Amino acid sequence: MTEEWADKMRFSSKCLRWLLLSSVLTIFPLGLQVVSGLDGGLNVGLSLVGMAFAYGDETNAESDKADKRKFQNAKTRKRQSVGQKCATKLEAVQNALGGEGDGGEGEGSEGEPNNQQLSGLITQLNGFMTKSCSSSYEKSQVYNLLGFVYYSLDDYPKATDSYRAMVAEPDVDERQKIDTFYTLAQLYLMLEDYRSAAQQLEAWMTASAIVSPDGKVLLAQAYYQLDRKAEALKLVSSAIESVEAKGGIPKEHWWSLQKVLYFERTASKGKTKDSQGKTGDYQKVVSILKKLITYYPSHSYWHQLGGMYGQMEEEGHRLASLDILYLDKALTKSRDLMSLAYLYLGAGVPNRAAQIIEEGMKQGVVKRSGKNMETLGGAWQQARETKKALVALEEAAKLSDKGAIWSRLAMVYLDLNEHAKAVHAARNALKKGNLKKPSYTQMTLGNALVNLHCYEDAVEVFRDAAKDQKGRVTAEKWVEYVSGEAIRRDRLIESGVKIGGCQLL
Repeated sequence: MTEEWADKMRFSSKCLRWLLLSSVLTIFPLGLQVVSGLDGGLNVGLSLVGMAFAYGDETNAESDKADKRKFQNAKTRKRQSVGQKCATKLEAVQNALGGEGDGGEGEGSEGEPNNQQLSGLITQLNGFMTKSCSSSYEKSQVYNLLGFVYYSLDDYPKATDSYRAMVAEPDVDERQKIDTFYTLAQLYLMLEDYRSAAQQLEAWMTASAIVSPDGKVLLAQAYYQLDRKAEALKLVSSAIESVEAKGGIPKEHWWSLQKVLYFERTASKGKTKDSQGKTGDYQKVVSILKKLITYYPSHSYWHQLGGMYGQMEEEGHRLASLDILYLDKALTKSRDLMSLAYLYLGAGVPNRAAQIIEEGMKQGVVKRSGKNMETLGGAWQQARETKKALVALEEAAKLSDKGAIWSRLAMVYLDLNEHAKAVHAARNALKKGNLKKPSYTQMTLGNALVNLHCYEDAVEVFRDAAKDQKGRVTAEKWVEYVSGEAIRRDRLIESGVKIGGCQLL
């Protein structure tokens, strides 16, 4: 699971606690019409709000209407009742949980009850089922309260057991039972029991008149953990489409999950392009990232967008994504700054690449290592800033034993007409070895020797360079030219003209 959306799928304990509390406090809500029965008990109507809030406020009204239609022609069940004695006990516990009074026994304190008080409530509630609340319906309400108390104590396994006992009661309220399926799914997700979470959500979907987009995404998250990714993608896509169809904006973690699923589906195929050369699901990932950037702006999404363009080998778009981050001072790692510099080098803008590296070094983000100094020197060299290239490459040569750095340095010395230093650097490069194209360094060395009038040495170097098939023609022409120049100078010297010999010390 990616860290990005893994945290988002874990529920806020404070938020879930409020939702559960809304369930237990609406068993006897203020203003509820209570009907006295012949037996002196209290008949409680279907006023339970339960966990309806948990799966989407936007569908509550619609869901209520659908539920009414669903149960309109159903066989009438006997109106469930809570006896007077049980009702008094449960109301006392409700008041304690809501911070409105004592817990039925002993003094309570204002505000949320502490752990000791909560443990006391558990003892009371368990006692109620053997004395005051013995009917199936009454027990279901006790289990509901027990589930909340255990949840408040962070005892999720026992909270789960209590809610399961609640829905198992024969006379449990049907709508409350359906809502509790959703509650159980959330608890199982918190316990990382994804199979049980999926089972509860499937039961909730089967029983519910309307399945909210939030519920679909929750099940998609469980399916993802169970490696049922095709089903997960179908669910989260359906949720997103339903919201977009109404002109709404899907939640951030919905798009994040959909993005991960598309990315992993393509990555699992081991290729980024289909038979028609298109980037398939990767293009969908890019589209989702653009939406996330639009509605939930974050540097993280720009980083991911740049990474996707890299996967798709769209270097121009990748450069643009990283440059936006750079301009916003959001590239804070050496790796990212060097990546941007390399992209500018590839785009033929070496001056910009060198500026980015230098700025990173000034800020202490980019290390002045041999490799980085070599890249900086190479960038200045491509930008025709020879003196700046020389400073960088001389420092790189001191920090690294690589022959390639000395080869670059030799070229810079040659451009600056410092031929003796060019000879020294080129010979150093050839001595250290591991050069990709030794013949290029040999050509640099040969040119420097010619400029120092060291013709015999130059001819030998060019002959070695001619052994490389790629540069053979050019090297042979240099051999011919230098040999002729050497003969011409010898004749001039024989005729009495005073001409100096090899100037290499």
